[in-house]
Amino acid sequence: MPQAATTDYTEHGPLTDPGRHRAALQALPDDAAALARIVQGLLIHDAFGCRLYGPMPDGFGAASRRTLPVAERLDAILAPQGDAIAVPRAPAQRSVGTCRDFALVLCAMLRQHGVPARVRCGFARYFRPPSYEDHWICEYWRPERRGWTKADAQLDKVHREHLDIAFDTTDLPEGQFLLAWQAWQMCRNGAAEPATFGHGETKGPWFVQVNLARDLLALYKREVSDWDGWRRAPAAQHGLDDETIRLCDRMAALAQAADRLACPEAGDARLRDFLASPPWLRSSPLA
Repeated sequence: MPQAATTDYTEHGPLTDPGRHRAALQALPDDAAALARIVQGLLIHDAFGCRLYGPMPDGFGAASRRTLPVAERLDAILAPQGDAIAVPRAPAQRSVGTCRDFALVLCAMLRQHGVPARVRCGFARYFRPPSYEDHWICEYWRPERRGWTKADAQLDKVHREHLDIAFDTTDLPEGQFLLAWQAWQMCRNGAAEPATFGHGETKGPWFVQVNLARDLLALYKREVSDWDGWRRAPAAQHGLDDETIRLCDRMAALAQAADRLACPEAGDARLRDFLASPPWLRSSPLA
């Protein structure tokens, strides 16, 4: 597990490092709203693309489940036409991705300008209210607020109109996006119904646990992990025993403590092992 020394959020991690595109990103504006619009001209969401932008080419979205490093994605986007990064592409010419890809690219752009930024995993209320849907966003530091601001780069003008969103999606209002630790604590204290949190038909405390682990790993710049294989977990393992609940409480406390510019260390060896290898990948149950 990466330790706290790796959590300077102005420095790139393995997935946000733009590689040979550093200078091109440096030439972009450093404003989060302007950068989000640039991201929206480069990427298109796999699920919403056909629904919002008309017919798409055959095979659209087929590779979208693989979260690409930003350098590799920019290579693929810029190679066909060679246009500048800031030039918006037609929808059918954009790179297909998921919410995490939008968050990663925005995070890379902000970090390249020395703005502390990080990718976060949690639940959005604006897709199917009052339900909270599994989602990834980018968080960036605002010195004048001495705190983090949440930005959803996926939501372009067409997307916002489709969802009837009137608020600033690069400064998400309180309650519109819950970090995984917030969702876990609300479920634990009875402030929210666990069945309102999930991904498609997979809902409840077990899935909140998945996002707790993914969010904590993202805080250590591990935006991709074995926890992304949650679909392979057998239904029989969708319960949480007492030990797992205690581990989730500790994950939530660690993520909650990461409200400043550094994240605390990942905790004891038991928690590090849990984060490194999801229960469904082990041959024996949790001890």
